[in-house]
Amino acid sequence: MTKNIKTYIFCYDDFRSFTEDVRKRFADEKRYKVLSFTTREELIDNLTEEKEHKFCKITILGAHDTTEQLGMLDELTRDIKQIDHSTGIIILGPPEKMDDIKQSIKFNVDAYIPKNTNSVLRIHNIVKKLLSEHNITIFRKRRNLSFYLLLTFLIACILLIIFARLKLPQYF
Repeated sequence: MTKNIKTYIFCYDDFRSFTEDVRKRFADEKRYKVLSFTTREELIDNLTEEKEHKFCKITILGAHDTTEQLGMLDELTRDIKQIDHSTGIIILGPPEKMDDIKQSIKFNVDAYIPKNTNSVLRIHNIVKKLLSEHNITIFRKRRNLSFYLLLTFLIACILLIIFARLKLPQYF
């Protein structure tokens, strides 16, 4: 019944500070594909290429100390959600700047994680949560389709029984 759904993890990391840790944590090539980008344009281009696929997509954005980068990250989160609204966004930033990051980027972000020794573990937990939400959405759509097909079949059977009762009363 369940199959392995490939999860794409897009890392936007200017200084390549956390990408290798994420790759080590998500080493299973059958389940995860970790892609790293250093420029905004590469990330946006790759997200538009993967837009058609129904994979679970998660973007990890690395924030730094500068305030002009926070404005750029806010624009980037808007662009990511415009490309594919189901893409999960995780922002990884310095612990002392987390309040500023949360105030400047309020919308479209699934998790804010401070950079520390536990950050990779927290990223792993958030990715599992977002993957579960993606799977629940898929199964909800399948369940609704099955329910509508069953309901259509039952209504057709009831109409057929009523029609047969009216046209062929000797059999009832």
